Amino acid sequence: MSTAQQGVFRRKPIDQITEDKGDGLTRTLGLWQLTAIGIGGIIGAGIFSLAGAVANKTAGPAVLISFLVAGVASAAAAFSYAEFAGLIPKAGSAYTYGYAVLGEIVGWFIGWDLLLEYTAIVAVVAIGISGYFTELLSLLNIHLPQWMLGAPGTEGPGVAEGSYKVNLFAVLLCLLIAYVLNMGMKNAARFETTLVYLKIAVVLLVIGVGVFHINTDNYNPFFPFGLGGAFAGAATVFFAVFGYDAMSTAAEESKDSQRHMPKAIMYSLAISMVLYVLACLVLTGMVNYKDVDAESAFATAFADIGFHWLGIIISVGAILGITTVLFTFLLGAARVGYSMSRDGLLPPWFAKTHPVKHVPSRITWVLGIASAVIAGFLPIAEAAELTNIGILLAFVVVCIAVIVLRYKQPDLPRTFRTPGMPVVPIIGVVFSIWLITFLTPETWARFAIWFLIGLAIYFAYSKRNSVMEKQRSRQ
Repeated sequence: MSTAQQGVFRRKPIDQITEDKGDGLTRTLGLWQLTAIGIGGIIGAGIFSLAGAVANKTAGPAVLISFLVAGVASAAAAFSYAEFAGLIPKAGSAYTYGYAVLGEIVGWFIGWDLLLEYTAIVAVVAIGISGYFTELLSLLNIHLPQWMLGAPGTEGPGVAEGSYKVNLFAVLLCLLIAYVLNMGMKNAARFETTLVYLKIAVVLLVIGVGVFHINTDNYNPFFPFGLGGAFAGAATVFFAVFGYDAMSTAAEESKDSQRHMPKAIMYSLAISMVLYVLACLVLTGMVNYKDVDAESAFATAFADIGFHWLGIIISVGAILGITTVLFTFLLGAARVGYSMSRDGLLPPWFAKTHPVKHVPSRITWVLGIASAVIAGFLPIAEAAELTNIGILLAFVVVCIAVIVLRYKQPDLPRTFRTPGMPVVPIIGVVFSIWLITFLTPETWARFAIWFLIGLAIYFAYSKRNSVMEKQRSRQ
């Protein structure tokens, strides 16, 4: 065997990846179900709260420019994902692509990072939803015991100072999503698609009502924080315009992944960007950016013009919308873990699928429980610090890998080709690295710890149990 097939940078041949059978994931997802899963991952807190916060504190009405800049940068990576999705129609997404092009240890670390990042995102979003749920109940004049919606170390009626409370709502929500994903992909996709349609309906209602209450004077000045404010806002909202990366992990469950997955990636990002931009136009047109409520922008804006009933609908829409994010990222985490287990980098126990539902039920429950523990016992700020860096590194790896593979194997049968090669993927690399520089030292410290744990596991277990290693030993 060649050196490339023997060392830590050995690459798993693409033809071998496409021939992997596993234990039988069922191809049930059509184009619009895949698109709905992508939209479910992209549209979440960004449209209901993040847009208002950036408009108020960072960009003003130019928040729509922030979303456009972030969308263009995200699209640069999305094109690369789309090319790989059409070329390698298997579960695993960035992990699988990195393994095939840049080597086993690169694939391992991307997969290892995404397991943490996606699981942490599920936990963070679940904690966030509990806040919206509390707000909705207060609008309905319903009050639950404080301990059910609390966080470690916070105060509340009947809770001693410094004691720990469990965010029970967030815990149950994580477990519910794990249960839904284990119902079988057809039923789970129906659940997700229904919520996505309801979410889009709420966003369109907000836009449709709000457009009649726009005061164009609110757009002046358009750049109150300067052009730099719009770009700083782009760094913040970038994390609201990915999600297609997690959706692409479901390639192995698509009816025609090589044709449908690239389209679903592009459609989900395009539809989400249109809704984001229209929502930003309405918000900053209805309310002067100085008066935008950074926490509940749309609900407050409509309450100020007498549409209190719409605040309840917006709260419901926020809960539904953010729940779809949970689904997409827990799906992504489970499929990454499944793929790593199938390749021998994690114990084969995790790759076993349900004999009837044909989903990786074991890894789904493990990650669902892990996210529930994080959501139940960590404050949202600490849980959020576990996210972001792994996804940005995955973007870097995928964008570099698509360039390398295009020039090494230009004749591979690609159903989608990244335009503007190599400029477009380079834009994705540069923008992702730029965003990484904004991360805090604490985030880097947590990443370093996770990296070292992964390094130890790789050399202690994964390297010698890899399917590639076993194939080498038999020859």
